[in-house]
Amino acid sequence: MPMSSEPVVALTGVSKCYHTYRKPLHRLIQMFSAERQLYEEFWALRDINLEVAPGETVGVVGQNGSGKSTLLQLIVGTLTPTTGDVRCRGRISAILELGAGFNPEFTGIENARLNASIVGMSMEEIDERMPDILAFSELGDFIYKPVKTYSSGMYIRLAFSVVISMNPDILVIDEALAVGDSRFQRKCFRKLDQLRNNGTTILFVTHATDTVISHCDRAVFMKDGGIVKVGEPKDVVNNYLESMFHIRSPIDRSKTPDPGLERHLPEDELSVDPEVDACRMRPTYNDTEYEWGNGEVQILDYLVLDEAGKPVRAGIQAGSEICIRAAVYCREAQENLIYGVTIKTVDGTAVFGTNTDRLSVETEPLSPGETAFLSFTLQLNLVSSEYFFSLGVVSRNTDGEDTVLHRRYDLFRLRVQDDNKAFGYASLPVTVKVGKNQKGAGGC
Repeated sequence: MPMSSEPVVALTGVSKCYHTYRKPLHRLIQMFSAERQLYEEFWALRDINLEVAPGETVGVVGQNGSGKSTLLQLIVGTLTPTTGDVRCRGRISAILELGAGFNPEFTGIENARLNASIVGMSMEEIDERMPDILAFSELGDFIYKPVKTYSSGMYIRLAFSVVISMNPDILVIDEALAVGDSRFQRKCFRKLDQLRNNGTTILFVTHATDTVISHCDRAVFMKDGGIVKVGEPKDVVNNYLESMFHIRSPIDRSKTPDPGLERHLPEDELSVDPEVDACRMRPTYNDTEYEWGNGEVQILDYLVLDEAGKPVRAGIQAGSEICIRAAVYCREAQENLIYGVTIKTVDGTAVFGTNTDRLSVETEPLSPGETAFLSFTLQLNLVSSEYFFSLGVVSRNTDGEDTVLHRRYDLFRLRVQDDNKAFGYASLPVTVKVGKNQKGAGGC
């Protein structure tokens, strides 16, 4: 990430206040009466201090109403702060609300020209870049039709194509990439990576936490109009998730497990003591795991066994089968339980995940004091790397809403080893034949 002594975006003591009126008439009266206050103050942002370095990619997360979009609009300049100072260096391009900045009566190509001219591009620059805009958007003849006839996906195709064509110094995106088909999303992310490599500063709002972890240098967690945390994406995302599901841990995590317990813990048998977090005594345990949930159910212990039923202590050969066993203790009565497992890379990219609901596996209700035992049997068709495994349990109500009971992100880690004949994540069986004619290269 390129660094500079001077930030490209700097917000100092920024707050944004809106006046809300109970009746439209009150707004009119207020215009002519300074003595009476007929409005209520709503502070969308309070005392925001944030700096973004040149070439940095920053993701902003938070629940709806936390002030994320207001923050981006202040940076772009479509809003002015009530107090404080916002400074930006360089050309800014932005995709804010869906279709914002487009005249619905104009055609796609007319809107593209209009938006490009607004940010200061000359007619020569616009004409030069228009073929690239048309090609990237893949709108075909729809580019000559009014945008009021566009679907949400077509809006995004046009908007993204226009803003990236401007070679911005700062690119701001508000949830736009959540719209549209997966192929175009992938195309957009490739372009974002290219812009990052060329030194463009990128800020975007998203609810897709995996995207923040995978694509950002830093993340910002906002709540109730303020910044709660700024830092490494994985840590910030974990804080954001924790805020939505208040943790009530049944075990004091500040206590160090008694070393004597580890000596008496069987290698191939799960601990069921509700007062002991046996997970932390397993050889594959990751001491930087992140756990959250309401504490009504607790994952007490886990085992990782190979095909022979022997404990896996560190690494395993690619393509091998493992069995992940776990003991789950119930503190309050539960129904409609769903147990899940996820595998992620070191940078937090999800490689594989599933749960009992997706697999159509029925689960039994649990009463207080009962322990459930579960097992996931997986064939690790992965390339050489270190992988982190997460376990979790949720309950689902009749409306289809999930309550997180206990999730242990990056609970343990395994080193998968292979012959390094492939790259990526998945290790797939493959054969190759090469010949000078169709018969010589046949066999499929």
